[in-house]
Amino acid sequence: MLTGELRNRIDSVWTSFWTGGIANPLEVIEQITYLLFMRGLDDIHTREERKANRFGKPMERVIFPEGDDPRGRPYSDLRWSVFKDKAPAEMFEIVAEHVFPFLRDMAEDGSAHAEHMKGARFTIPTPALLAKVVDLLAEIPLDDRDTKGDLYEYMLSKIASAGQNGQFRTPRHIIQLMVELVEPTPKDVICDPAAGTAGFLVAAGEYLRAHHGEIFRDEALRRHFHQGMFHGYDFDSTMLRIGSMNMQLHGIEGGDIRYKDSLAEDHTGDADAYSLILANPPFAGALDYETTAKDLQKIVKTKKTELLFMALFLKLLKPGGRAAVIVPDGVLFGSSKAHKTIRKMLVEDHKLDAIVKLPSGVFRPYAGVSTAIVLFTRTDSGGTDHVWFYDVQADGLSLDDKRQTLLSEDKLGPVPESDLSEEEHAKNNLPDVLMRWAERGGAERDRPRTAQSFCVPKADIAAAGYDLSINRYKEVEHEAVEHRPPQEIIAELKALEAEIVAGLDELEAML
Repeated sequence: MLTGELRNRIDSVWTSFWTGGIANPLEVIEQITYLLFMRGLDDIHTREERKANRFGKPMERVIFPEGDDPRGRPYSDLRWSVFKDKAPAEMFEIVAEHVFPFLRDMAEDGSAHAEHMKGARFTIPTPALLAKVVDLLAEIPLDDRDTKGDLYEYMLSKIASAGQNGQFRTPRHIIQLMVELVEPTPKDVICDPAAGTAGFLVAAGEYLRAHHGEIFRDEALRRHFHQGMFHGYDFDSTMLRIGSMNMQLHGIEGGDIRYKDSLAEDHTGDADAYSLILANPPFAGALDYETTAKDLQKIVKTKKTELLFMALFLKLLKPGGRAAVIVPDGVLFGSSKAHKTIRKMLVEDHKLDAIVKLPSGVFRPYAGVSTAIVLFTRTDSGGTDHVWFYDVQADGLSLDDKRQTLLSEDKLGPVPESDLSEEEHAKNNLPDVLMRWAERGGAERDRPRTAQSFCVPKADIAAAGYDLSINRYKEVEHEAVEHRPPQEIIAELKALEAEIVAGLDELEAML
């Protein structure tokens, strides 16, 4: 975790960008990304030098060649370890006139990182601001993967808090919940077709590091982890750069993050390619039929992006592949033919595993839409038996625009460091989601539909026209009222009647 002092320093640099005229948070983080990338390249070159010296062999990978660059400055001056110690004015000249052209020229080496640097632009306005940013990054121990990751996560959170760009970021604890539900394995091939900052791919990598240490002791698994496991698409070049760097900072060296308009381009090369999909695609949009990939229209005829993405997931998954994806509630109960077609397909042609309804405030402050996590497995032969539903009512944060934490940090997220009491569960349901998900084939089958989670047989879902909204099946628990025996009430009324008659006789006698 980042210390308070380090957070304050990042905040200070962030403020300097804004006062210096860079108001777009994506541009801020992009400029910092370039500098982090340069530091990373220098670290790689340094490791290669040490290895070559130790074994007396030539360097296998040379980042900074000998001699001068095309603009007449030694390539060695372009190394982070060299230019960071220059005076601000000279540092500014090196970075603007030599480092950035070098980054753009690197695209020829074919790596994903190099490819994303084709459009690199240097927009830091003054030598003083550049020196301030470089000084901050120079003091952070970036050889620690966790520190690098936390630094980047903190910067990414600032994109969300800025408002207009928040759609690029799914809350980290919701991503972690989805990853924990699907339990990635060392042999998975994972894809996010709306990758953004690559949060899902990074979280999957962190899960594998924590639960499958054997990956890094087996050469084939390690190579797969770094070069074949992680794939992401986006059609925003800034997002590609940020997502690619996010993965590198979390220790994933060769993630496949590439430009692709997921809904517009044909998917012949990616069909049946992935064993796991994790995604929170953009929704509430509509495309023209002419601009939508024809192979998706064959699955479901629609203009709605949220339904087209569901068709895309089925197209990309290999048989036996599984998915955890976020959809707006309308996908679960919409009445159009396309809505019903995609739901029936999930239930009848594949294996629909679960619907986890999320509170409507999860994506505040920039969206109040109600959403759910849909978990399914592509089978092409059915397999749905029961569908497990969970009604998440609290995720550990307030559900207003402030999204303040309701519990101490050790009790947040789906895997808290300490157990939660019943009172704390009411503020964070996520650990309970995981616990009950594990029991969906056992004890959860016997839970009443008045409970927070329960199972619904496939036959009931089919009878309801494949409606997948939890409210269609949830029952309201009525408070039990204990009634007295009728004979007791009658006897009581007769006794009351006798008292009234006696009272009237007494009154009459007095008159």
